[in-house]
Amino acid sequence: MKQHEPDFLALEYVTITKDPRTGLVVAIGGTEQAAGILQHSGGFLSGARTYHRLPHGLPFEQQRLKATTAAHALLAAGHSVHLDPALNMLATPDGDRDAALRYLGHLAERVAAAETGSQVAEVLTEIASPANGLLPLTREVVVRAAVAARALEGTRSSDEPDPIDRLLEITHSMSRAAQAILHARNHAARALRNAPAPPPSTPQPPASRRR
Repeated sequence: MKQHEPDFLALEYVTITKDPRTGLVVAIGGTEQAAGILQHSGGFLSGARTYHRLPHGLPFEQQRLKATTAAHALLAAGHSVHLDPALNMLATPDGDRDAALRYLGHLAERVAAAETGSQVAEVLTEIASPANGLLPLTREVVVRAAVAARALEGTRSSDEPDPIDRLLEITHSMSRAAQAILHARNHAARALRNAPAPPPSTPQPPASRRR
């Protein structure tokens, strides 16, 4: 019997976000029931059949309050909702930092459980990849901090060591460390491919049968 893909009604899904072009908080999608919840719980105004918005001129905190209230009312009624994190009043301010710490802990667990050189190499790639590795991104933050500190720096005695110059020197060390990690990654990735193959097992003669 041929299996058919299920049909999903996209209009039942509500997205609440801030339109970058107009600055308005909008709710897109949803059924007639969802429209009523948006209007009564969040104070949204109907713009079209699947488009609603908050009134013009609301302070940002009022936008967040109404968007969060409407989103949770929709969820309580069984609707699927995506609320822009910037509008979510219940989001913890340290959420991004906590996620970063969990990510680092996950990398540590992965490398501790690694059984092959390729698995170690994958973790090292996430640490030192030039495009989006943790170490190059951290170096970028330090460089920007040094530039900002230099721009804000006042008069300094010339006979004192320059901590900002030292900070920039550290960024060079971070670049060299990333290169060393990538070299180790390549070595770990090759280790499995170049490992000697196990010797072939010697076939054992069949046991003689008793007569």
